[in-house]
Amino acid sequence: MNDAAPAPTPAPRRARVRAPELIGKGGWINTGGKDLKLADFRGRTLILDFWTFCCINCLHVLDELRELEEKHRDTVVIIGVHSPKFVHEAEHQAVVDAVERYEVHHPVLDDPELATWKQYAVRAWPTLVVIDPEGYVVAQHAGEGHAKAIGTLVEELEAEHEAKGTLRRGDGPYVPPEPVATHLRFPGKALLLDGGNLLVTDTTRHQVVELGPDGETVVRRYGSGERGLADGKAEEARFNEPQGLCVLPDGRVVVADTVNHALRSLDLATGEVRTLAGTGAQWWQGSPTAGPAREVALSSPWDVAWWRGEVWIAMAGVHQLWAYDLEKGTVRVAAGTTNEGLVDGPADEAWFAQPSGLAATEERLWVADSETSALRWVDPEGAVHTAVGTGLFDFGHRDGEAGQALLQHPLGVTALPDGSVAVADTYNHALRRYDPAAGEVTTLATDLREPSDAVLVGDDIVVVESARHRLTRLRLPEEAVQVAAVAHRTRREATAIAPGTLRLDVVFRAPTGQKLDERYGPSTRLLVSSTPPELLASGEGTGTDLSRELTLNPDVTEGVLHVSAMAASCDDDPANEYPACHVHQQDWGVPVKVTESGVSRLPLILAGMDTE
Repeated sequence: MNDAAPAPTPAPRRARVRAPELIGKGGWINTGGKDLKLADFRGRTLILDFWTFCCINCLHVLDELRELEEKHRDTVVIIGVHSPKFVHEAEHQAVVDAVERYEVHHPVLDDPELATWKQYAVRAWPTLVVIDPEGYVVAQHAGEGHAKAIGTLVEELEAEHEAKGTLRRGDGPYVPPEPVATHLRFPGKALLLDGGNLLVTDTTRHQVVELGPDGETVVRRYGSGERGLADGKAEEARFNEPQGLCVLPDGRVVVADTVNHALRSLDLATGEVRTLAGTGAQWWQGSPTAGPAREVALSSPWDVAWWRGEVWIAMAGVHQLWAYDLEKGTVRVAAGTTNEGLVDGPADEAWFAQPSGLAATEERLWVADSETSALRWVDPEGAVHTAVGTGLFDFGHRDGEAGQALLQHPLGVTALPDGSVAVADTYNHALRRYDPAAGEVTTLATDLREPSDAVLVGDDIVVVESARHRLTRLRLPEEAVQVAAVAHRTRREATAIAPGTLRLDVVFRAPTGQKLDERYGPSTRLLVSSTPPELLASGEGTGTDLSRELTLNPDVTEGVLHVSAMAASCDDDPANEYPACHVHQQDWGVPVKVTESGVSRLPLILAGMDTE
């Protein structure tokens, strides 16, 4: 009989792929001015979060990582690698602002030229890369929803390297910025109240603030200022990065409580805050899209507007518009498919891309569709139209005829008395005007700092200058300010592909402990389209196979491939009669250029996979 203890189960083998060095021309943020190298993290598990601050999925990942970051603070270091899409996002101060705005409590490498992005062969925002304590890449996950899988991997790495003696515990390199005293901190949206006061969402401080008519004097604050979801009196209630505001017919204010994935009501007379819609959890593919409002999950509601008897919701997190019925207490999808892009048409066929601003008139609901840098509108029959904007990758600052005018990531829209609209053209630091009668875009004001909303006050327009932490009052000028025309395309380098046939492979493997859910038919879906549509001679459309042959049009040499993939998996435990199931979805916009030296196969990773 052998009384010796059984040998420990060997850790799973992983490929020994050395992690490339972290480089970025913009330098480091949240380190107290210190430049960091990979060697500084030896002995810790390192998680690289490739993000860009315009991307709602990236913001979701920031919130997913908070619990993991706190739980493993002495063994794990998270490093944000900021990889810009828009020109504005390549400005260092804009990245510094975003890090504070979204309360990023770990070091961030500002990589405006996408140097580290290329080193790690990243293809999509967001992407997470896990590096073990010895400096080797062990996993890469694209998209959101991977915190649980990464948490499991982190625990495995802790045990493995504790046993090997290669784990080093201790404090991380995060150094918080010095606090700044301002009345508001990155305000989001504003609302004019009866009597002349202004209501503003103080987003980073998790409050709603009532200001006097001067836009500066604080009358009252609603919310404790602590991040959270709690109803109750003004000083007890909690919000989580609130954004949009609108008034109900009964006088209460609806607050789009963005990171709580909820709609809240605020009674200005009593200060009471109540939850109207949302469960506090984020909506995922396969979840209900209609029903009792408190039982249906939402996803990053960014703005709200009262239109045609309902509260319409800019549901930025799923690229849709939803509606809340006050009398019935229900929510429903009102427009959009959850696919990200710019497609007009009937409500159930239209595509949006992170709608973030709403303004209602009698005949139109105006939408600031931020990721397509577009101004859209919905008619009373529910059809979706585009006034300004062409797609995900074209943006800039150009006035003139609406078909060739350009915006850059607008977050707000305001209806004007003459039927035109003012657009908070956020990343152009400008206030723009679209006149439907003339079909033209003009510039009303420049030198604003990340304007996110505007509200009419008499003959003036009050602009929320989010990155200047204030409201700015402007007189609407008779003539637009003239600025030089600038056009941009996303900074992402195009993938060189060979002419003829392109093999598209979306690589998916269910996370550890799960298997494909094929109980009710195919568990996968693939949707492919292109900009321009003529780029593909064949291969576009929807199917269940995650691999597809695409035939390229020989007359088109560049464009964007739009790929949307989904897969369903369930816990692989035969003893569990009711396994938990999960839906994995990722959208890609891949700029491509056709050249004889290009590749004939394009692999995209749908879910996180351990490297083998």
